[in-house]
Amino acid sequence: MVYIVVLLSVIFLGLAGLVVSRMAAVVKNAAGPVEEERIGMSNRINGAMMLVFLVLGLLGAVWSYLHASQYFLPEASSPHGRRTDFLFWLSMGIITAAFFITNALLFIFSWRYQYKAGRKAAYYPENHKLELIWTVIPAVVMAVLVFTGWRAWRDIMSEAPADAQVFEIVGKQFNWIVRYPGVDDNKLGAYNYKLIDNNNDNGIDYTDEASFDDFTSTTELHIPVNKPILLKIRARDVLHSVFIPHMRVKMDAVPGMPTRFWFVADKTTDEMRNMTGNPDFGYEIACTEVCGRGHFSMRIRLIVEDEASWQAWCKEQKPLLSSTPELAARIPANLKAKAAKYLPADETAASADSATALNARGGISLTRASIR
Repeated sequence: MVYIVVLLSVIFLGLAGLVVSRMAAVVKNAAGPVEEERIGMSNRINGAMMLVFLVLGLLGAVWSYLHASQYFLPEASSPHGRRTDFLFWLSMGIITAAFFITNALLFIFSWRYQYKAGRKAAYYPENHKLELIWTVIPAVVMAVLVFTGWRAWRDIMSEAPADAQVFEIVGKQFNWIVRYPGVDDNKLGAYNYKLIDNNNDNGIDYTDEASFDDFTSTTELHIPVNKPILLKIRARDVLHSVFIPHMRVKMDAVPGMPTRFWFVADKTTDEMRNMTGNPDFGYEIACTEVCGRGHFSMRIRLIVEDEASWQAWCKEQKPLLSSTPELAARIPANLKAKAAKYLPADETAASADSATALNARGGISLTRASIR
């Protein structure tokens, strides 16, 4: 790449020197008569250079594309991603065709219609047919692109199916926190940003019993293959953006404004390793919004696996309530019994003692009231 840059720099400097010398000659001859032969020679040289530049430019564009293609992402691992890719390449195809046609005409015309002695230029004050052609054709093409893009956007941003598996992903400087619904109810509990602290990164609200079996991870997100996945997205501090490149998933995480995105992953991690021939291949979730000095490190692994493997992995995880028993203090007294099976034995005993003491105090109060 360094050699290419040097070569291009040399070519650029050479062309710049040539342009300067030609301009100097023009300025020098501007004060007096100019020979017809010298004008003809200059035009022939410029016309030939136009054709050379056209050929070299087209070869360079084709080479650049072929060279860069090795870095392209493989086929998308989601249906909506393949649809997005189709629309992208459709747009690129139309733009590329227009680019080649217009530039070919530009340089060929510069050579074909160069100055020649005795030739007079034709002048068309108006040409309604030509104006109609270059107005209607681009309008039709643009209308097709806009309509197909709108349909794709409508479908991609529609409401998730009722059977979608729901996860929550929260961005903060500089990592992602994923919350999974527990295996007992497969429902995410409520949250409240006011409850966020060192023990409760997501602000999980334990007044909602659906939160008792939820568990979290800061290193990976496991999802089942061929099943709708709904990501509920939040940000704790600054603007972040959830980006899953191989799924063509991208959605901003905005503080104070929850967002969401749903998709279907139809290729497991193992299948992608076989397809790419790379045993170390792995999906990832990255942040694609510059969010501070540690932005480059803000990513976690995404593991796509079959339903049975995903269920087995989820059953091995411990609810946040089990790994952080300090959160038990946030459980209302009337829900302590339901939360007991998720708490360590000593914490359960402490909760039971608190309930017994509370009942005892209530009994004493009732006795005193009876005496009165």
